[in-house]
Amino acid sequence: MTVEIKKKTMNLNMGPQHPATHGVLQVELELDGETVVKATPHIGYLHTGIEKTYESKLYYKCIPMTDRMDYLAPMSNNLGFCLAVEKLLDIDVPEKVVYARVCLTELTRVISHLVWVGTHALDIGAMSMLLYAFRERELILDLYEACAGQRMMSTYFRIGGLAYDLPKDFDKRVRDILKKIPEGIKDYERLLNDNMIFRKRTIGVGKISAEEAINCGLTGPNLRGSGVNYDVRKANPYCGYEKFNFDVPLGKNCDVYDRYLIRMEEMKQSLNIAKQALDGMPEGPFRAHVPGVVLPPKEDVLSKMESLIFHFKIITEGFKPPKGIVYHAIESPKGELGFFISSDGTNKPHRVRVRPPSFVNLSALPKMIEGGMFADVIACIGSIDIVLGEVDR
Repeated sequence: MTVEIKKKTMNLNMGPQHPATHGVLQVELELDGETVVKATPHIGYLHTGIEKTYESKLYYKCIPMTDRMDYLAPMSNNLGFCLAVEKLLDIDVPEKVVYARVCLTELTRVISHLVWVGTHALDIGAMSMLLYAFRERELILDLYEACAGQRMMSTYFRIGGLAYDLPKDFDKRVRDILKKIPEGIKDYERLLNDNMIFRKRTIGVGKISAEEAINCGLTGPNLRGSGVNYDVRKANPYCGYEKFNFDVPLGKNCDVYDRYLIRMEEMKQSLNIAKQALDGMPEGPFRAHVPGVVLPPKEDVLSKMESLIFHFKIITEGFKPPKGIVYHAIESPKGELGFFISSDGTNKPHRVRVRPPSFVNLSALPKMIEGGMFADVIACIGSIDIVLGEVDR
């Protein structure tokens, strides 16, 4: 007599309050014992409607909102939006601004990756890594504060330039960062690279092939971890990136460990780019001279009637770009960040849509964890490096 055994699976909700989901992400898991049969991510708990909010504000008033998307990389968000509007207006910024933007956004990539390596290692058991990573992160946040007056939501880049001129000790501060952070990275590598527990939790886990990564629309370290050589700074250079020498690290095994190694190498490459930008930065104005669009210098506002009028008009009425549509993408720490802006000739955007890398990259999570073990779900989520402020726009 044959006894038919019915196989049952268990449904489990992970999140949205789980600390390892890195924000209000819910993952609905179907488990067969310890094996993940199906995974369904659910988002929307943090939804801010930020794209529609852009459409209700003057162009320059949109910049503070960009900080609040990927709040671990605020200057990258500032840059993407400002470049899109400058493209719409067809204005060029001074060379000093270009080099300053490159220097600061590459340091932004470093602080984003520092938070990632600290929290990712913490998720899978390396408790002390978070403190090590934040030790170096503070150095760059001090620079943020010196430049913008803010340590997190910097809102430092402006359409046509920078909010303020670079601080007088900018060169010294950056060179101090360039000296100290590589030593910190060596500490991380000593702690993690050959750590038996870390390797067992990451090697061969969350594998996604190059073909699957492309089909899922992955960009950034997640795509390059699968061996695909795509970086917006190389493919579609902006801010003069074609003038900088840097390598694009690629993975071989397409797993969580490769994605870790890629980000560690990216920090080194970013520090190298920041040094080149600092060495090549010319003297000059920190804003373009475009009356009616770019705010005049404060001293001119206080002493010249024309500048006072322009200042008043820009603050109260904004400016009116010509009708048209633009899309501009940059390589943010998490991948391709793009801004689509449609102008109807008024002082507010007609439509704004954002291509946020965290949102797109999250689509690959089921591919990474289905068929794997339940304990590996956390390692896979961490390896994607999501920020829910960018996912739930």
